[in-house]
Amino acid sequence: TASTASPGAAGSEGAAETRVFEADNGDITIPVNPKRVIATGYAVPVLIEAGASLVGISTWQRGVPLMTDADRATYEKLTKVAGETAAETNYEAVAAAKPDLIVIGVPKPVLADVDMKRLASIAPTIHIGPTVPDAWRELSRRQSDAAGRLSYFEAEKAAYEKKAGELAEKYRDALKGVKFGHVGSYGDVAKGTFHREYARSWGTNIAQDIGVTYYGEVKEKGGGGKDVAEYSAIEELPDSLGEADAITYSVQPDGTPNAAIKHVLESKLWPSLPAVKAGKAFPLRYTEAATYRSATKTLDAIDQALAPLLKP
Repeated sequence: TASTASPGAAGSEGAAETRVFEADNGDITIPVNPKRVIATGYAVPVLIEAGASLVGISTWQRGVPLMTDADRATYEKLTKVAGETAAETNYEAVAAAKPDLIVIGVPKPVLADVDMKRLASIAPTIHIGPTVPDAWRELSRRQSDAAGRLSYFEAEKAAYEKKAGELAEKYRDALKGVKFGHVGSYGDVAKGTFHREYARSWGTNIAQDIGVTYYGEVKEKGGGGKDVAEYSAIEELPDSLGEADAITYSVQPDGTPNAAIKHVLESKLWPSLPAVKAGKAFPLRYTEAATYRSATKTLDAIDQALAPLLKP
């Protein structure tokens, strides 16, 4: 959904130029060049990367390990006006930051925890939130556009696509006809489940850009991430991943598996999977990337992980 610019200063002489922006919460009039932006949720890493004029952000712990040193320094320095959840929004702090644009980047179901009316009384407030995991590409484009930083975004996207193209070339023959499965990091050990991710999910969507093919699909689509991932009992590992020629699985930024992944790797059924027997189970780092700059890091990690496939 493109935004439509409406040139001409609104109201009095010398007022900032505005345009109408198509946000998830409707058509909102926003400044063409916002000078004091607040970002929450998924908009935080995007707008830090895009060099937006930020005056306040929510915390975004999951994205910190994916940030460059410079972006991380910016993140640490910025005033935090909200916590990890939408419910932890400090409206007084938002108002004190005197924003001219507020970009809410939380999933739609969580929006009920945000007092949008109150925010809109402070500054133009737009909601641009995530849907399916691989929609971060379009999401980050729209968020950058709203903050007046589209050209910067396009440069990051081009760098990512160049690298993905080079890796697709490098792995073309090695990946031909290979069916992959993916184990995600959100299984519930207490319930004895594991997290199977299919194409277009967090753990898979970036690897797909270099030509990795993930087979199968969820039994029952539940909307959002539940359209591309499901939870199954650990006993179902052979049924779920028995057809995979190769398996990727998510690991933490330091390369170690979290408890949910450990649960799968230590299961008696894991060694019996054909892909594991063949030595074709590969750990993937940085699978939570949701910006082009961080996803470029993910591409490097995928390249490292899949390198054994290139051995003759």
